[in-house]
Amino acid sequence: MDEMKTILDVKALLRRFGIVIYMGDRLADYEMWEEELRELYQEKMIDIAEFRAAMTILQQAKRNYQDQ
Repeated sequence: MDEMKTILDVKALLRRFGIVIYMGDRLADYEMWEEELRELYQEKMIDIAEFRAAMTILQQAKRNYQDQ
């Protein structure tokens, strides 16, 4: 996958594995995405670079959402 820069890139990464999460609460969605990313990494389905990039983007998105 190309370099991840946005939350949409993280969403595309998850979709690549058939993972679609919508709980109606953005913060809960982000937390569930983090769990799914951890599982994908633990199962060696994504590499460390993808994992770190995605988690960094999610952390920033969570901070931005909470600051609103």
